[in-house]
Amino acid sequence: METAHSDPRHAHACPGHATAEADAASTVDMRWPEGGAARVPYRVFSDEAIYQMEQQKIFRGPVWNYLCLEVEVRNPGDIKTTWIGETPIIVTRDDNGVVHAMVNRCAHKGALVVLKDHDNKPSLTCVYHAWNYRLDGTLRSVVFQKGVKGKGGMPETFDTAQHRLQPVRVAMVAGIVFGTFSDDTPPLEEYLGERITAFLKRNMDHPLKILGTHSQMIHNNWKLYCENVRDSYHATLLHTFYTTFKVNRLDMDGGIILSEKKWHHISYSKRATLEAAAEYQDAKVHSAQYNSALDGPELLKAWEGFDDQITHSIQTIFPTLVSQLTLNSLAVRFVVPRGVDKTELFWVFLGYETDTPEQEKMRVMQANLTGAAGLVALEDGCINNFVQRGTHGSADVNSFIEMGGTLAESNESSRATEAAVRGFWHGYKTIMGFHE
Repeated sequence: METAHSDPRHAHACPGHATAEADAASTVDMRWPEGGAARVPYRVFSDEAIYQMEQQKIFRGPVWNYLCLEVEVRNPGDIKTTWIGETPIIVTRDDNGVVHAMVNRCAHKGALVVLKDHDNKPSLTCVYHAWNYRLDGTLRSVVFQKGVKGKGGMPETFDTAQHRLQPVRVAMVAGIVFGTFSDDTPPLEEYLGERITAFLKRNMDHPLKILGTHSQMIHNNWKLYCENVRDSYHATLLHTFYTTFKVNRLDMDGGIILSEKKWHHISYSKRATLEAAAEYQDAKVHSAQYNSALDGPELLKAWEGFDDQITHSIQTIFPTLVSQLTLNSLAVRFVVPRGVDKTELFWVFLGYETDTPEQEKMRVMQANLTGAAGLVALEDGCINNFVQRGTHGSADVNSFIEMGGTLAESNESSRATEAAVRGFWHGYKTIMGFHE
């Protein structure tokens, strides 16, 4: 479902649209190395001009960006703050039940209008000069518009209808609110593609309940995390808990699905199909060399939530959204760039309103598998920084991404591939306009 946004003629320029910054972004001189999406220049992780260009071409370009969950703006008057790239965003639900999004920047002096992560109010008021906006972002009133005792005030030509919070186009699917600055962005389900939309609905199109949230600051470029969550190849090598306790291994049945655009992906595995394959032993993967047992084995107990046997899935939506189901632990993650070498990673852990108390308890317990200090995800906060540090100062060197070949294509018989990573870079270099 997509909602209409207000007349863009009333929109004020977005931060980053300043001429000097736009000119700097447009003058980035870089050719993509031969090899296409199987080669990535390390320069893209540390070049400030490229980072600014991304703010323009990706985050304010023709893509759908994750904003929040519908459950976070469930009621009339609900307000949620979020980001598109570095741009602060407000999401609201008005009295008619319509969801709106707008830049969190007062039309008067540019101050943030909403300061809380979430709130519920009948309107939005800037604390600086008390300009008051309706929940759709249109300007409602200006204090002292007529002056004081007949003196001062706004000129007679001042028209509140010509001043509003900059609107953002909004669409929703599977309980997720997306936003885009661009009128050229295709309809949301067309942007996602049929199989990506269907799997997103499989996990998320239920009455959702937020069980907990947190965020962490990771010291690496935002794209390194986007690579990481598309990389099924590393998952059972770096994350030893997966292999040791047979939560997710490459010798389980599973596969990789890429969208028609190649930008989005699904990686899935089926725990019940694990076989005692020799590859882990032959490769001397240390977590497969011994048997271990948990003092609390209930951590890994799970119920069959779906009839397709899939017990682990990672789904990504370009550019920054991840939907995860590990056993029964359901979560969304999204990244917000905080600079060329700093990223904030947000986690929202979820259940369904229909869960029994016992099921909710299991979801909460299994949430310990992931997150900032998760038994599985802990390593990612380190390894991406290792890449950031290792590639710094090597702008003329390229990565080598050929596990599973050189193409970005689905493979539903093996996850020993970097196809989804290549899919991300295919989308990235396409939208950034980098050519070989």
